[in-house]
Amino acid sequence: MAQEDYYSVLGVDRNASDQEINSAYRKLAKKYHPDLNHEPGAEEKYKKVNEAYEVLHDKQKKAQYDQFGSAGVNGQGGFGGGSGQGGFGGFDGDFGGFGDIFNDFFGGGQARQTNPTAPTRGQDLDYTLSINFMDAIKGKKTQVSYTRSETCSTCSGTGAEKGTHPVTCDKCHGSGYMTVTQQSMLGVVRRQTVCDKCHGRGVIIQHPCQTCHGKGTVDRKNTIEVDIPAGIDNGQQLRYEGQGEAGKNGGPYGDLYISYRVKPSKDFERRGTTIYTTVPISFAQATLGDEINVKTVHGESKLKIPAGTQPNKKFTIRGQGVPYLRGNGNGDQVTTVQVQIPESINEKQKEALVEFVKAGGGSITPQEKGFFERLKDKLK
Repeated sequence: MAQEDYYSVLGVDRNASDQEINSAYRKLAKKYHPDLNHEPGAEEKYKKVNEAYEVLHDKQKKAQYDQFGSAGVNGQGGFGGGSGQGGFGGFDGDFGGFGDIFNDFFGGGQARQTNPTAPTRGQDLDYTLSINFMDAIKGKKTQVSYTRSETCSTCSGTGAEKGTHPVTCDKCHGSGYMTVTQQSMLGVVRRQTVCDKCHGRGVIIQHPCQTCHGKGTVDRKNTIEVDIPAGIDNGQQLRYEGQGEAGKNGGPYGDLYISYRVKPSKDFERRGTTIYTTVPISFAQATLGDEINVKTVHGESKLKIPAGTQPNKKFTIRGQGVPYLRGNGNGDQVTTVQVQIPESINEKQKEALVEFVKAGGGSITPQEKGFFERLKDKLK
């Protein structure tokens, strides 16, 4: 049977970042976890998701998988270079990648099981927070509300009614798994499956808690105060420890990851810690020079325009950019000046411009408006 593509199992493309792989794994692991999903086939999907993640979150294994496929991570990095067993190059003494298959058939996989009653850390959560452009520059305190699972306060997470306790499952003896023996073409085959009596929990709750109905957790709205740091950029993510889902069997809470989405500004453009703006100046200001007020993210700043400034000249205003997220100081602002040409001038302005050209030793023939332009002016 062909090996499933690990990228397809997690639902990500081959160029996915580590963050995208981690996020996809967390969602799928929670969706198919045997304790949460009792539908047929959920356990098998959960195993495939974990198998895919084990390879793709490890840079070395991922590189081998991208180059050689499943043979690169289950064998010796390809089909050659190893003496192997029975003449199969690339497989070690336990048959390389086939070892896990034999373990599942003949019961060897039990050694990899974990104690289902051991404390387990809660799942992480993802949250997207949209903020205004200036809030990202200045920083801000705000509140974030979302729903998460919390440890049931009535039963303290045991799932059992007060005064009672969960008891060890008598079918799997607390392991959460049971061995099923089947007759096949290969003979007697044994495989392991989640215990159908305790559903992998290893314990039976005879008197479920009336608040959480035996789950040990309840879904509640959680509100936290978030201190948005000055200088946060679009797409950046921050971790808030212990604000994720409740753990199991007394395990710690997971974390909350907030991804920031910064709304654009009509006045400023941001690239990293640099702010970009455009300001208009007149022909006279560009020619004679001037000092103007320029809007920045920190307020107004003086900008000297030297005489003879050319259109689209860029000026850097030091320290008027985005605050450094980790460290003191700010980036810069780059302001581009656009020389504006008036669409219409009066007679005195026209005469002055003609004299300006003559004073420079040149000549000019001002163009009059055409018939249709003059008619349009009269109809106004």
